[in-house]
Amino acid sequence: MEDDRSSTAGGAGPGEFTSDVYAVRLKKLAALRAAGIDPYRQCCVQSHTTEEVRRILGEEVDCSERVSIAGRITAFRLMGKAAFVVLLDRAGTLQCYVRRDAVGEESYELFKDYDVGDIVAIGGTPFRTSTGEVTVRASSVTLVSKSLRPLPDKFHGLTDSEQMCRERHLDLIANRDSRRRALQRTEIVKEIRKFLWARDFVEVETPFLQNVAGGAAARPFVTHMNALDRDFFLRISLELYLKRMLVAGFDRVFEMGRVFRNEGLSRRHSPEFTMIELYQAYGDHRTFMALVYDLIQHLCETVIGTKEIRQASGEVVRLDGTWREATYCDLVREATGMGDWFDLPREEKLRHCERFGIEVNPQLEDFAIDSDVFEKMVECKLIQPTFVTQLPRELCPLAKLNRENPKYLDVFELCINGQEIAPAYSEQNDPILQRELFERQVGDDIQALDNDFLTALEYGMPPAGGMGIGIDRLVALLTGAASIRDTILYPTLRPQG
Repeated sequence: MEDDRSSTAGGAGPGEFTSDVYAVRLKKLAALRAAGIDPYRQCCVQSHTTEEVRRILGEEVDCSERVSIAGRITAFRLMGKAAFVVLLDRAGTLQCYVRRDAVGEESYELFKDYDVGDIVAIGGTPFRTSTGEVTVRASSVTLVSKSLRPLPDKFHGLTDSEQMCRERHLDLIANRDSRRRALQRTEIVKEIRKFLWARDFVEVETPFLQNVAGGAAARPFVTHMNALDRDFFLRISLELYLKRMLVAGFDRVFEMGRVFRNEGLSRRHSPEFTMIELYQAYGDHRTFMALVYDLIQHLCETVIGTKEIRQASGEVVRLDGTWREATYCDLVREATGMGDWFDLPREEKLRHCERFGIEVNPQLEDFAIDSDVFEKMVECKLIQPTFVTQLPRELCPLAKLNRENPKYLDVFELCINGQEIAPAYSEQNDPILQRELFERQVGDDIQALDNDFLTALEYGMPPAGGMGIGIDRLVALLTGAASIRDTILYPTLRPQG
């Protein structure tokens, strides 16, 4: 009679286990130890991955080359004197055929008591079954690590999004899409670095703990350093230290790392996230238009394999071809249907916002009302790649003013799939004007002024372009994830209990 252990024993749901199953596995653990068998080996031989075994066999039916693979049992089908198990390792899954005659009676009797979830090492030779399945014909099988809790049911896996985030280790075992996305993220990060290194960018590291929370308009996390008996901020941006590197003569520089913003949680926002910022001397924001286009084309070609990516919403984002470029003001006028929008008094704008169904704080300044309209009526509808240019000068004190019309900035925001993916600036390098803009931004809060940065700027910073990219959002875009939580291995969640 067949014993199929592919499903979760005892009917346990995702991330759960029954006390009966746990008790049974504890007894098995005790029996192994009583027999002098170490259920948690110090090490084992893993000569090949599952993918390498497939390559060794190729199109052949049989192979005499011995392999040793190791991984977690994800399916177990016992048929008396023989069994099929499926092993999961870092490269994927592979079937193994274990016969009592081949591994020996004593080893087989131990093997029959193994469970789905156990980690084992199997030595043998590859062959192809009558159905064409690549399989390892086992000549040895060894328990490497005993699992005391059952894996999620193979038919249901982990489907609750919060549970998937809380128990990512189970999610990565049970859900092929989650595992693929996690691996693609590492490849995306690797290819971004390779892309920039090939263009002579130097990667550096700057402080997480900063005296001033600068480089962005965001609420910081505050921590206390006992050694200096003073508060520091977790960085909200990488910008101001990287610009110091431009002053130092590092003409092409980037950093990829965590930043922290003590703000909201949503499918597009996380209080800690990974960002890359890069700066190139003697360039401007248009330098980075070309660079970010080439970068995303490169990632599509080397990692994703397509430039047409279906999003969780059902929309298909097309990343090839020429990307649209449009000014901030033109997009707002288009969305509101009002060519004179920017000439209206703020009270009239507020009345129109109410008519549009947009909730706007009536205390906002005029430019901030426009920004709300852009975010809620324009950005969310920019599905195909769009460079939004010439933003109002009030929105960023760190960018160059447009020479033709200083009411606007020489910047762009790259919007794709209804969200900002990459902002870029022609960087402000006039130390006098930069100080004036900063002072206007911080008002009476003089402690928020980064005088060290301003002093560095006074030594002279070359003209430069700069750009930031949220890695989590980029991965979500390229992999079609519904939320950035799906791209962060262990996102911030409300504690349970």
